[in-house]
Amino acid sequence: MGVNVLSLRFNNSDQMEKEYFVHESSYVDDGAIIGKGTKIWHFSHISGTARIGDMCNFGQNVYIDNGVVIGDTVKIQNNVSVYKGVIVEDGVFLGPSMVFTNVINPRSFIERKTEFRATFVRKGATVGANATIVCGIEIGAYALIGAGAVVNKNVPPYAVMVGNPARQIGWISQTGLKLVFDNAGNAICTEEGKVYKLQNGLVNVEI
Repeated sequence: MGVNVLSLRFNNSDQMEKEYFVHESSYVDDGAIIGKGTKIWHFSHISGTARIGDMCNFGQNVYIDNGVVIGDTVKIQNNVSVYKGVIVEDGVFLGPSMVFTNVINPRSFIERKTEFRATFVRKGATVGANATIVCGIEIGAYALIGAGAVVNKNVPPYAVMVGNPARQIGWISQTGLKLVFDNAGNAICTEEGKVYKLQNGLVNVEI
């Protein structure tokens, strides 16, 4: 992931010019690392130890907590907060008003900052609008979480999850098309031409 180096350049006036865009209504705390080509739109807040990759796009009213790591080409829609303990890999889509948590049993009168549980959203996954991701789980690569789903357990790569609590209803390709497997456990994505193999309850791309 391209989140380790803050890309900067000098303009003709020898003034340091950032290679990312931040709307004037948003705040980026000192120390935050933001990659080249990333755009941060209205009323957003990026905390000081957050690391954000290249070519990301953050909508209105997005909050990125300290310690959060976000990969390249991630799209975060309006009204999403990404809390400490969440790792978002390359190419992830986070839909409007979806929710992350980081404590399993919060109480306002008990301090549990040492009990945060890590949550991983793997490469290419999509989380739909208003979905809730309970902390301490992993969403597999290219999985699709339906709008409004409540996910409280690990999600396999390429799985489609809906409902509360979320249940799996099928499989999806990297380009977002439904996978239909034959008796041998093979499926072809007609958009990309890749062959997918279903074996022992898991899907992999055939090389």
